[in-house]
Amino acid sequence: MSDKPFTPSEPSRIAEAFASAWDALRRNPTMLFGLVVLTLMAFLSFGAPYFGLLDPLRQNPMDRLQDPTLQYFLGTDMYGRDLFSRVLHGGQISLLVGLSVAFLATTIGLAIGLIAGFSRRVDAVVMRFMDALMSIPAILLAIALVALWGSSVPNVILALTIPEVPRVVRLVRSVVLMLRDQTFVQAAIASGTSTARILVRHIMPNTIPPLIVQATYMCAQAVIFEAYLSFVGAGTPPEIPSWGNIMAEGRSYFFQNFGIIMFPGLFLAITVFAINTFGDGLRDALDPRMQRRV
Repeated sequence: MSDKPFTPSEPSRIAEAFASAWDALRRNPTMLFGLVVLTLMAFLSFGAPYFGLLDPLRQNPMDRLQDPTLQYFLGTDMYGRDLFSRVLHGGQISLLVGLSVAFLATTIGLAIGLIAGFSRRVDAVVMRFMDALMSIPAILLAIALVALWGSSVPNVILALTIPEVPRVVRLVRSVVLMLRDQTFVQAAIASGTSTARILVRHIMPNTIPPLIVQATYMCAQAVIFEAYLSFVGAGTPPEIPSWGNIMAEGRSYFFQNFGIIMFPGLFLAITVFAINTFGDGLRDALDPRMQRRV
């Protein structure tokens, strides 16, 4: 018989990871509910081009401001465009902006926070700049940046990412400051391990759980802020259907057809609620104190 230790194969590791994730979801119905609703919204939004719906940009003045019918499930707007198609297609922009902002802000903030927390010299300069950014209201800074750069989806993503980076930096920095003087980090320094390896191998894994939770809240906030910017005319171009643009165009026709504002607002509220619910459940699942209570 061979004395070679048994190492699980890659398929078995994947199966164990899925089993662990499913067990966490099963024990946390809040997270499961949020994930199911968010997955449904993403499926409807990104699958809209393949559902055979009417063109969201096609105008039919003869059918303007129609109530919901079998042909127009949610009615039509002031130009006779199908609201159902526009609302589903509008979800693509909102979810794309939310996910992109969460990813970019987390990635950039993680890199800056690791360096600032580990190096006292860098910390003194970087954190003063981050404090200055945080002193400006996020929505006002985003409006100013979009007005400066121009109205487009990439510019909106960048404008919403910049105000979120300082919050991630402060979170990561606080974790690094707690770990910097721990025995295992000091032992790595004494053994001659490079700073980059210490940050990536020993410190960064401890920042991942709080960062994941923070990313869900940033995603929800970015979805709301994108709607704010579009509603006031400082977000995505008017010709691109997004929930904020749809509500902005329909506010003058609220009494003729209140669905122009109600339906995109309802989809927006459900999406943000699902993201926040998933984030709450994820926080409980990653919190060791909550796990001990189960």
